[in-house]
Amino acid sequence: MFFRRRHAAVAALAGLALTLSACSGSGDSGARTEQGFPEKLTLAAIPAENSTDLSASYDPLIALLEKETGSEVEFVQASDYAGVVEGMIAGNVDLAFFGPFAYVVAGVNGADITPLGAGVQEKGGRPGYKSYGLAAADNPAVSSLADFKGKKVCFVDPSSTSGFLYPTAGLIESEVIASGAEADLSAGVQPIYAGGHDASALAVAAGDCDAGFAFDTMVDKTLVDKGDLKPGQLKTVWKSETIAGSLFAANNDLGTDVVANLKTIFTEKANAEYMLGQGFCTDECRITDERIWGVAPATDADYNGVRHVCEVTGSEKCKG
Repeated sequence: MFFRRRHAAVAALAGLALTLSACSGSGDSGARTEQGFPEKLTLAAIPAENSTDLSASYDPLIALLEKETGSEVEFVQASDYAGVVEGMIAGNVDLAFFGPFAYVVAGVNGADITPLGAGVQEKGGRPGYKSYGLAAADNPAVSSLADFKGKKVCFVDPSSTSGFLYPTAGLIESEVIASGAEADLSAGVQPIYAGGHDASALAVAAGDCDAGFAFDTMVDKTLVDKGDLKPGQLKTVWKSETIAGSLFAANNDLGTDVVANLKTIFTEKANAEYMLGQGFCTDECRITDERIWGVAPATDADYNGVRHVCEVTGSEKCKG
């Protein structure tokens, strides 16, 4: 049965701990499956929301990959972006689901990786999403980014694209903080790192933060569908430009042919329509905790916008 759990390696791993895991390295020269893939593939990700079972949202994808590759897919849950990046660099991770910023940082820090495709929310959709600047709907003191000045502001994580990097650029452009990113952040706002997009939005709703940031789908759909937010409970006072979508990437140590074949699998078969038809799931079959419909082609150049925002913010985290 495709839904058997092969997630023994699921653990809350932080930072460099992932590089010390027992996962098989992508550069292993061991036996191959009949389809030409390594006998084991390690897939890593971090939660976009506070999740006790992130692996469950990857079950349909893991079932697909195991059938298509013949490999055992081992899922590793890291607690921060740095863990996934370091795991790729150390060769302990073969595949990863990256936020755009984490993908760019991984490359800057020496990870030799190739995009396999970016997530889309609907069939025929284009990869991409937006960061929202949020406030409680009944808070008249915050109606724009300029009003964030001096307030308690929830960010997601210092390595989050839509939960930190793009918001920082927005705050610079609104003259809430001076150019130079982290060095001047606390001079303009009182930063609080919530750890997840859901936690950031909910902290604003609860009044623990005066304002905050989270990505669009989390606010507009995920939290509302779960009943954690009421429609209209938050107001969106700022929207970023469209950000290149979160993406799957492969470690190039897997080899050119394997990476090319994985790219085909992800862009042609890793979608709700195909996976539902193959019996990998019985409901709407969305994957990852971003609840994406599927995966569309993506290239490294698609992430030049993120690199530009790195230049605007001067963020040290964008540097190797």
